Amino acid sequence: MYKVVIGLEVHCELKSNSKNFSSARNSYSTVPNSNVSVVDLAFPGILPVVNKEAVRNSIKMALAMNCEVPEYLTFERKNYFYPDLPKGYQITQFKHPIGINGYVMINVNGEDKKVEILDTHLEEDTASLEHYNAYSLIDYNRCGVPLLETVTAPCINSADEAIAFLETLRSIFLYTDTSYARSDRGQIRCDVNVSLMEEDALELGTKVEIKNINSFSSVREAIICEVARQTEILSNGGKISQETRRYDENTNETYLMRSKEDALDYKYFTDPNLPPVKISREWVNEIKDEIPRLQYERSLLYINDYAISRKDAYTIVREKEISDYYEECISLGGDPQLVCNWLTGSVIGNMNKMGLTITDISLTPNMLVELIKLINDGKISGKQGKDVLEKSLETGKTPSQLVSEMGLSQITDENEIRNIVIDVINENLNLVEDYKAGKRVFDYFIGQIMKKTRGRANPVITSRILKEELDK
Repeated sequence: MYKVVIGLEVHCELKSNSKNFSSARNSYSTVPNSNVSVVDLAFPGILPVVNKEAVRNSIKMALAMNCEVPEYLTFERKNYFYPDLPKGYQITQFKHPIGINGYVMINVNGEDKKVEILDTHLEEDTASLEHYNAYSLIDYNRCGVPLLETVTAPCINSADEAIAFLETLRSIFLYTDTSYARSDRGQIRCDVNVSLMEEDALELGTKVEIKNINSFSSVREAIICEVARQTEILSNGGKISQETRRYDENTNETYLMRSKEDALDYKYFTDPNLPPVKISREWVNEIKDEIPRLQYERSLLYINDYAISRKDAYTIVREKEISDYYEECISLGGDPQLVCNWLTGSVIGNMNKMGLTITDISLTPNMLVELIKLINDGKISGKQGKDVLEKSLETGKTPSQLVSEMGLSQITDENEIRNIVIDVINENLNLVEDYKAGKRVFDYFIGQIMKKTRGRANPVITSRILKEELDK
């Protein structure tokens, strides 16, 4: 058996109005070359200017990943020639990344794990290429977009752990509002480094890099595929070559892209047009105060303090807006478990059916808490509560308004219920003997009572009184 060792390099585009070093718009567009400036195209005499918002978002992400932030902001030139890089180099960070020595906590199959972050650094994205049989097309819209690259230590040991890390990292981007992180738009991409080693070995095996994977599902399949490939080679006495490969989703195979005997020499040197900028501790602390409680911490709170299931906790924290909604319900006095049940069940179910997000629906946290209280106080039944919730989502009216308009107030007066129970028994005297003989007719009586009261009779009181009358 071999131990799988994985390291990830995750590239994610950051939010900002303009690109990292130019004034061109930083916005997704399907129209090629519509968000481009002379700086992006490397016209002679151009000068880059650092985007402060991109730096702020980078620092926020570094802090959210428990990284150390340097004293000075510096940029280097990473030199290589490729059509997607008009300057012939990429402005990036090498000596002093925006964050180092961090970690992210993940949960895999109920087990917590710390994934070490070697560094996270701010750079500019490249242009995008579309390859055809006889030619290639280039789109500079992406060129110069602020890009944060996060590099993990080789401490991930399975495809499940890799996906858990990627999902957690994406949630941090969304919770901190630093990126849209949409893989369908290429805003988050991943390089995967995979190696195998003997269980008792002290040194890592030969690393194989799989480049530019655009979806988490493809990352999973690429890892499984590459582990199987390397396992077969080693089991047959072969050796793994250090190389860069690509993953083909159609064939579910990795294929050779280029050999990589040694690390490429990018000849990094300090960008002379971007002098070092001191990062004040006051600014760093200000940014740190803006970071909300993140997904992992919220899930622990819900599981440990609110006693909800791990599955429900992860359903709630998957989106920050849903988690915020849940916490507002709790702050309004809602019971954590009851709110969880309604939120993960009827609210999200109806929301998905209507094609809406939690921020779109008209049912406010205050209205959900009000609905739960109406049920707890015995004014409406749980089934009626679901009808009220759907109507509230459709109309925007409060539960109390709808209960009044729909005539749903429960009958709780025992004398009134007893009279109705006696009427139903008298109408079905032939079934009383069946009841006394142990036949299952109790629910039939309940149904008839509910039919007479249009579902308004309190079910608990009704069941008790019916039993009393039948047992006489």
